[in-house]
Amino acid sequence: MKMMVIQASCRKGLQVCLLLVLVGRLQGRVTAPERLEAPVEKPFTLTCSVSRERGESLRQVRWLDVQNQTLLSYQPGQRDSVSGQQHVELASSPKDTSAITIRRVGFRDEGCYTCIFDMHPSGSKQGQTCLTVTSQVTVDSNKTAVSGKKASLSCSYGLPEKVQQISWRYTPAQGESADVASFAKRSDPMIEPQYQGRVWLSASLSDSQLTIQPVSIQDEGCYTCLYNTDPDKPKSSTVCLSTYVLPKPQVSYKTTSPGVIEANCTCVSRPPAEIVWNVERDNRTMGPPVTTQLQRADGTTLVISTLTVKSGLLKDVSVKCLVHHKGLESPIAVSMNTKIGTALTILISVTTVAALLVMSLCFCLWKCFLHKEELTPDILLLLSSSSSSSSSSPWYKLKMVGHTNTILLVNGDRSTFNSAPLNLTLT
Repeated sequence: MKMMVIQASCRKGLQVCLLLVLVGRLQGRVTAPERLEAPVEKPFTLTCSVSRERGESLRQVRWLDVQNQTLLSYQPGQRDSVSGQQHVELASSPKDTSAITIRRVGFRDEGCYTCIFDMHPSGSKQGQTCLTVTSQVTVDSNKTAVSGKKASLSCSYGLPEKVQQISWRYTPAQGESADVASFAKRSDPMIEPQYQGRVWLSASLSDSQLTIQPVSIQDEGCYTCLYNTDPDKPKSSTVCLSTYVLPKPQVSYKTTSPGVIEANCTCVSRPPAEIVWNVERDNRTMGPPVTTQLQRADGTTLVISTLTVKSGLLKDVSVKCLVHHKGLESPIAVSMNTKIGTALTILISVTTVAALLVMSLCFCLWKCFLHKEELTPDILLLLSSSSSSSSSSPWYKLKMVGHTNTILLVNGDRSTFNSAPLNLTLT
C-alpha cells in the first residue's frame, strides 16, 4: 500500500516537472504558421504571436517582406506609430499577437515574411511565415454556336508569370481527346495540322482565347485549357461547345383526292425543330398534323409535319407553318395559302402596267416638246415704218429675235404679217 502511494506521487511529480519544462520552453517563443497559400487579387492576413516571459514588456513589432525590407512597424497600443508600405495595413489582433493585411495579393508578394517582437529586457524574438500565391483557371460558361459562324472559347489564369505553356485539347462526345493548339513563352501559337485555316489561338499566357471559324457539327464537344505552371502542378478547366444548325423551312401542298389537300412543312436543323400550324379563324382541318423525324448522317434531323385540309380553306384564310428552334429568337412563319399568291400576282401586274403608262406618257411629252421647238418661228419686232408717195404700200423695219444683227425691210400692208405667217428669205 505504501509502495502504491509512493508510485502515484512520483507519477504526479513527473507530470508537474514536464509541464514546467514545457512552459519554460514556450515562454519567449514566437508562433507563426510555417506555410500559407494566398489567392491572387484578394486581400490576405498574416498573423504571428509571442509568449512573453515573466517581467518582459513588448516595445515594438516589425514585419519584414520577402526582400527583408521593413514592411510595417508599430508600437503596441499607439496607433499613430504605425508606418509601412502602402499595400499593407495593420489588422486588429489580440494581445501579444500581430496581424497585417496585404490589400491585394500579387505575384510579387510570394515569399517568406518575418515578424519581429522587440522585448525588454530580453531582446528581439522572431518568427517566419512563407506565403505561396495561387490562382485558379476560370473559363466562360458553356457555349452555343451556329454552324458556319464563329465560336470563341476563353479561359484565364491570374499568374501568367508562373506559366510556361498553355494548351487546348478537344474531347468529343465519343472518341479520344486530341490536341488543338498551344502557346509557350518566346514562341508563336501552334495550331495542329487538322485545324489549321479555321482555328486561331491568342498569344497570351494569362487570358487565352481559342477561335473557331467556321464552326461545324464535328466541333461539338468539350475543350480543356491546360496551364503548365512552374513549380506548381498543371492547372486546367473545361468548357463545352454545342453547335446549332438553323432551320430553313419549306412548305408545299398537293391534292390527294377531290376537295382534299395535303400540306407539308419540312426543315433540317440541329437539334430538331418543332413545327406547329396556325390556321386563321375557323378550323377546317381534317385532323391533327402528323410529324415525322428522320436522323441524317451529318448529325442533323429532318422534320416533316403533314396537315390535311379542305381545298377551299387555302383561298379563304391564311394558313401558316410556324417553326420553333432553340437557336432562333422568334419562330419562323411560312404562309402557304394561294390567296396571298394570287394577290401578289395581281399587285405585280398592276405595278408593271402603271410603270409602262408612266414611261409612255414621258416619251410623248418629250416628243411634243421637240416638235414644238421645230415649229416655233422667230419673233419679229417692229422697229419703225415709213411711207413713200410713190408707193401705195409702206416699208416696215423689223428685227428677228434671236438674230442680233438681222434687220429686215418689208414692203406691204401691215395686216400681211399681223394676221398671217410671214415667209422671209434672208440674203
